[in-house]
Amino acid sequence: MDTPFAVRSRGITKVFGDVVALDRVDMSVAQGQIHGLVGPNGAGKTTLLGLLLGLAVADEGSLEILGAPVGRAPAAPDGVSGFVDGPGLYPSLTAKQNLATLVALRSGDAPAAGVGEALEQVGLTDVADRKVRGFSLGMRQRLGLAAALLTRPRLLVLDEPSNGLDPVGKKHVHGVLSRLASEGVTVVLSSHRMDDLEALCSEVTILATGRVVFSGPVKKLSDENRELDYRLRASDPSAARVIAVETPGISIVEDSHGAARPDTDVMVVRARVAALDGLVARIVRQDIAVRELVPVVSPLEAAFLALTEQETSR
Repeated sequence: MDTPFAVRSRGITKVFGDVVALDRVDMSVAQGQIHGLVGPNGAGKTTLLGLLLGLAVADEGSLEILGAPVGRAPAAPDGVSGFVDGPGLYPSLTAKQNLATLVALRSGDAPAAGVGEALEQVGLTDVADRKVRGFSLGMRQRLGLAAALLTRPRLLVLDEPSNGLDPVGKKHVHGVLSRLASEGVTVVLSSHRMDDLEALCSEVTILATGRVVFSGPVKKLSDENRELDYRLRASDPSAARVIAVETPGISIVEDSHGAARPDTDVMVVRARVAALDGLVARIVRQDIAVRELVPVVSPLEAAFLALTEQETSR
């Protein structure tokens, strides 16, 4: 069976004057998937999100959203909601009044009961009657998400939804997005936070200078043949360091003074996955506990840096 796609773009190009914002972009997003969009500033992320929301149209190429081709006039596609460049809110109104106003503008009727449900979903019930001008950035982002949920979208498009969120708020928003995806809602989000993308997304598209440099499963970026730096902390740091020196494929990363920092219990090693597995096995066989083993830079961030630097150097 063919995979049902919520978004399919082929050869999408968008030009603003002398600036090519998007250059023959191909992207496919399966229904019910959380798909990340990442790239340096000016890579074309905001432009692509705007096309998905119907705020602009492509100059060339084809775009299908929720199975329907997008026309040549800007129009919000049915079943799509979200925000780009931050949610548009009325500072002088309360959170509840903001959502009620949106409902009234869209339907022309009295505000629906869905306002309370949307505020509850994003964890803003307790501040529903507070004016938005006093909200923090994170609270505004959550209210923007609540506004997007009012229409019960099948495709949710979000620009930096975790911007300004504290750990509790971020966990809440992540839970909302994961639940929506489990219910079949497709989410396309941009973020500069690689940890957010790795936690939420099954696939990502990486843009650089308007071009797609990668699009596919996040796990494909965790290339086992790529060397990465890892922080390793063991119960016996000196013994673990000796083992690391003697393990093939392992190099200890030196600091800026050329020393391997023997005075600290944290060791940074550079290795491929297979060599790292061998090091851990050797350490454990010597009854040494491994208390921490994490990448210094995540696999997604390492791939992002390598791919975007390669593209911009052309």
